[in-house]
Amino acid sequence: MLTRQPWDVVVVGAGVVGAACAYYAARSGLAVAVVDRGPVAGGTTGAGEGNLLVSDKLPGPELDLALLSAALWRDLAQVLPSEVEFEQKGGLVVAADPASLATLSATAAGQAEAGVKAWAVAPDELSALEPHLAPGLAGGFLYPEDAQVQPALAAAHLLRAARDAGARVRLGEDVTAVLTGPAGAVRGVRTGAGDLLAPAVVNATGVRGGELAALAGVELPVLPRRGFVLVTEPLPPLIRHKVYAAEYVADVSSASAALQTSPVVEGTRAGPVLIGASRERVGFDSTLSVPVIGRLAAAAAALFPVLADTRVLRAYHGFRPYLPDHLPAIGPDRRVPGLFHACGHEGAGIGLAPATAALVTAAVRGEEPPLDPGPFSPDRFDAPPRTWG
Repeated sequence: MLTRQPWDVVVVGAGVVGAACAYYAARSGLAVAVVDRGPVAGGTTGAGEGNLLVSDKLPGPELDLALLSAALWRDLAQVLPSEVEFEQKGGLVVAADPASLATLSATAAGQAEAGVKAWAVAPDELSALEPHLAPGLAGGFLYPEDAQVQPALAAAHLLRAARDAGARVRLGEDVTAVLTGPAGAVRGVRTGAGDLLAPAVVNATGVRGGELAALAGVELPVLPRRGFVLVTEPLPPLIRHKVYAAEYVADVSSASAALQTSPVVEGTRAGPVLIGASRERVGFDSTLSVPVIGRLAAAAAALFPVLADTRVLRAYHGFRPYLPDHLPAIGPDRRVPGLFHACGHEGAGIGLAPATAALVTAAVRGEEPPLDPGPFSPDRFDAPPRTWG
């Protein structure tokens, strides 16, 4: 069995989070190897819509992470090729009735205190932003910092930039063991093609994050949360922003395992409209759910009546890596020295990837992190619940 030269860090996972970790670590001067059992963006990243959102984050640690990531994505957009399709189109969150609008207003007020830009939109102003919206809505909020990217291409180009900085990428190699020394510290990983030796291993395996943690002898309670997306036929430009109902924010933060749907609609540069969003915990069941597809289509048509007669060309699903407290696991695992986690972002991994990578790189290098990493501690599930003021 081949044992490859020692590295400073091995990143397991070639989705957008792993790609970002490789990019920032390699750019910092670390010798980086990336390994994935499949292709680039072969998991959750490839099934994502590419949302880079601050609007759906409640005030607290995740919103702080999202704000940092939004700034980093804007920087990345200046150095990555234009084909990653970074577009700061803004998000428009709409309320159907006064009660929903009151909840949305309270959320926006709390977000504003954390530094989020959000502008109230009166009912008679909605049509100026989105001419095809259904009439009779109670109002909404516009979030100009919300953006979108083509996720698979973003991951691929981040990895290419990491390779340009000296990283090596190994695809189609399944990690079968996390190697540790006599004192229990990490010393690399084992794959079917040989060992990759390093004093640091980053778990960026998304919904499989719990499985890789188990290989290192620790528990990380990552669960898959299934979601479907509909893709329409190509259309002329109809929808200018990412538009979603106020109830979407509650669905994102819900702990329910049951099916939840709320309309999320956005256009793409290529013409098709993307329609979501659904959430349910059904394990890795990949069965096409006709009732879910029907609910998504009906909700989108109610929000945008112009879509009622539009053909849906395909539907696809993905599995979001869910953790019980809705916060990702980022940083060192004190139970296994040298093991770092970067997973459990649920549906926000694409948006949060750069900030996650910045935290992980700082931790690996022993440097000051760009924000407080405490709330994201991977071993927090072994401790009493953390509260925030």
